[in-house]
Amino acid sequence: MMVALIDSGLGLLSTTGWLRNLAPELDLLLLLDPDGAPWGSRTASFVTDRLFSAAQLALQRGAEAIVVPCNTATVTAIDALRESFEPRVPVIGTVPAVKPTAAAAGQGIAVWATARTTASDYQDRLIADFANGRPVARVACPGLAEAIDHGDMTAATEAITDAAERTPQNCDSVVLGCTHYPLVAPEILQSLPTGTTLYDSAEAVARQTLRRLDRTTESRSTTGSIDVVLSGRRGNLPAGAHAYPVGRALATAARVPREILISAATRSPMAAPAI
Repeated sequence: MMVALIDSGLGLLSTTGWLRNLAPELDLLLLLDPDGAPWGSRTASFVTDRLFSAAQLALQRGAEAIVVPCNTATVTAIDALRESFEPRVPVIGTVPAVKPTAAAAGQGIAVWATARTTASDYQDRLIADFANGRPVARVACPGLAEAIDHGDMTAATEAITDAAERTPQNCDSVVLGCTHYPLVAPEILQSLPTGTTLYDSAEAVARQTLRRLDRTTESRSTTGSIDVVLSGRRGNLPAGAHAYPVGRALATAARVPREILISAATRSPMAAPAI
């Protein structure tokens, strides 16, 4: 069985890693778009066109599920994608983990995301529906996803520092509203007050994918393939992926160890948010 994951860049690594950990027998098709990246600063029509092109290619390659581990693409076009492809194949999106964060949060909540996600009506509705009336600080993080894609930790640190300075001090819960950001979770935590908890959706999205496929997560002896497509061309994971433990693990096509996917200070809710 083949599952396709679509993102402009390395934001798909964490969800791919969880799928590889939970169901290593699956064949995975990773569709990245280096020619069009970053999607976070693109127009809605551009993102929609690139997403649909990748989804069509995934179906041509035999994908039986389409996962969009990208908050920007999900808030921009997931409804249109589902209209076109379901019920033939399940389409699983990714949205900021506002609901589980609000249920567990102590004082304040901040959502770090790309400029497009931060300004989206989708995120506004998500906060209105699931924040339980808690105030939520919306923190756009310009340049952070791009720096992560390039494995440029100097630029990533600068973007993280800037975002941290704009995060209210009373926010002890930070939602990582871009799937790139968990790759630099340790650096984000270092920039925030002690005791801050990060939340992301990667594990939840992987588990939701398996539920939609009616797959179990028991250990299996087989290991599926990992194929990479770069803006429609066969390729390999970009060099920037090797800057992160999960990227290095996926490059070997082996099962990804759980310990490199989580940290004690990062919570990935077991129950998928509204995706």
